[in-house]
Amino acid sequence: MEKNHVRFRENEYKIARRQKGFTLIELLIVMIILGLLAALVAPKMFQKVGSSKQKAAKAQISMLSTALDAYRLDIGSYPSSEEGLDALRKNPNRDTWDGPYMSKDIPPDPWGHAYVYRFPGEHGDYDLYSLGADGQEGGEGENADVVSWE
Repeated sequence: MEKNHVRFRENEYKIARRQKGFTLIELLIVMIILGLLAALVAPKMFQKVGSSKQKAAKAQISMLSTALDAYRLDIGSYPSSEEGLDALRKNPNRDTWDGPYMSKDIPPDPWGHAYVYRFPGEHGDYDLYSLGADGQEGGEGENADVVSWE
């Protein structure tokens, strides 16, 4: 009976030893692997963020263009540069204004800057564009301007 008791204790000890957890070396190896994966994946993901902001700016410009066209149908012309895009939300003292033409406030571009609106435009009836990530005219990549006329 005592032999069985000793074997039971040995088995109990082996099970307890197996359930102890990870060693420091095992944890370090896992952390190194995760770090390498993050170093490989992160740059690809950050590239997607830049291009998605440009796509969002194009979508917002398209939405604003539709509202500007509706404004022109009611008023007979686009808002002046002085009236700006605010004329889509607040009546600039026009008799035939039938707005608001936007259900919410005029959004900033995805980088937090105001859209640039000019009437009359140099590239069409009006120019509507975002200055990109850098907030300055021109640029390449994420800093490139997103325009309504292209």
